[in-house]
Amino acid sequence: MTPHFHKYFCLFALVCKGLLATDVAIAQAPAATAAAAQSDGDVSAWLLRLNEASRNRAYTGTFVVSAGSVMSSARIWHVCDGSQQLERVDALSGPPRTTVRRNDEVMTFVPEERLTLVERRESLGLFPAMLHSTDQRLADWYALRGVGAAERVAGFEADVWELQPRDGLRFGYRVWAEKKTGLVLKLQTLDAQQRVLEQVAFSELNLDASVRVDQLAKLMKPRPGYKVQQLSLPRSTAEALGWRLRQPVPGYASSAVHVLPAKRVEPASQGAGGKPPSGSMQWVFSDGLASVSLFVEPFDPKEHGAEVQLSAGATQSLARRLDAYWLTAVGEVPMGTLLRFSQVLERIP
Repeated sequence: MTPHFHKYFCLFALVCKGLLATDVAIAQAPAATAAAAQSDGDVSAWLLRLNEASRNRAYTGTFVVSAGSVMSSARIWHVCDGSQQLERVDALSGPPRTTVRRNDEVMTFVPEERLTLVERRESLGLFPAMLHSTDQRLADWYALRGVGAAERVAGFEADVWELQPRDGLRFGYRVWAEKKTGLVLKLQTLDAQQRVLEQVAFSELNLDASVRVDQLAKLMKPRPGYKVQQLSLPRSTAEALGWRLRQPVPGYASSAVHVLPAKRVEPASQGAGGKPPSGSMQWVFSDGLASVSLFVEPFDPKEHGAEVQLSAGATQSLARRLDAYWLTAVGEVPMGTLLRFSQVLERIP
């Protein structure tokens, strides 16, 4: 599995060294008008309709993820009976992977390791939803507008829309929505110069496919001979773990704090606040669309060195020392956003 494909479809990331799987997705939507974006809050409403449409349709399809010269593909089956959402995603590129989700229950099968990974996850932000959160005022940070004439994608006529960032702390998005059903057929992530950083698009699609809930529900059990690994992290608060932001990063709200397993490391100098190294944490922020994860662990001179900045498609990562700690910031945001987070994160005295 290539890194970019893994980023879209791996359903859990336990990261202590800066590796992160992030979700950016295809969505579904009823048609909207450009004028709808003019009033405050309508961007959020439009995106919520996209997600609700994706939850309530049955479909199958093949989609392709591309970032630079790297391309990967997968097959998806999705169905909803009103109370349950089920979907199956099979990797068609790289090592085989099958991911099955029922509401917030997620199982990923890894054949080459004969391993089943089990976790629980919020439905928002999972493929094929775009929203990571529904409570941010997205109209403060993004503007919605129609773009040009309709285009054909996977054999369907689609209207084209853009979500344009209002500042330099987030990327933009271009969305192709099928005219009749509103299914989003194609999604691009754009930088400040409107260059395409990444793209995910259906190459083949069957709307209202005959997918049954009971068919997919049968897959929600471990396979014989597979080891089962429960993936769960304790939740906490940044304050309880001794961290805070000196000032907020505009538009980004805290959405979760997880306690990562503590590591045994060589003693390091005390932080500026006088608190010694303790267990690691993952602090997640989102503006509703874009997300940032801050991974903090005790500084280990055997593993950590100079500051590192990396880019892979839309995903940026920044790793640097923070007193007696090592910070890794990862997100589908401009590098400047990660730098801003690294500058305001501090230990509570």
